[in-house]
Amino acid sequence: MGTKALLYSLLCFGFVLSACEKKEESHTDATASASPQSDKSWTMPDSWLKPEQVSRGRIVYEKHCQECHGVGGKGQPGDWRQRKPNGLYPPPPLDDSAHAWHHPTEVLKKAVKQGSPPDMGDMPSWEGKLSDAQIDDVIVYVKSLWSPEVYRRWIEIEHRYLESQK
Repeated sequence: MGTKALLYSLLCFGFVLSACEKKEESHTDATASASPQSDKSWTMPDSWLKPEQVSRGRIVYEKHCQECHGVGGKGQPGDWRQRKPNGLYPPPPLDDSAHAWHHPTEVLKKAVKQGSPPDMGDMPSWEGKLSDAQIDDVIVYVKSLWSPEVYRRWIEIEHRYLESQK
């Protein structure tokens, strides 16, 4: 892995861990005041809502992700925030009980493609093993596991990220 990729992975994983260590806000709390629904210049792509993409993503998830991240993204028994005896963090749940929803789509894609940093977790890189379309589908499936309240909050995260990339 190149130096830039390693640094990016470490930065992303550090952000993930810091977000996870903070006490979660209630999913029913009010979201940030800037709502994408009120901003006519920005529209959320609806491709993730397509049932056929969710179905394709579920197949990819069940084949490649479920063993570690659990049935329906609910994780495995134990605390995913506590290092295992080998010093690595276990795979987190991917439903809305953990941190996946705190990240924009691009960060989720990079995490799937690059895997976890070697000293943080043991998620393999899926780049070259899964196509970009399969990665997109599995991310859409994961998003389908989130509650409507969490998904609305994620839309705001995605919106802020996309605005920062302009």
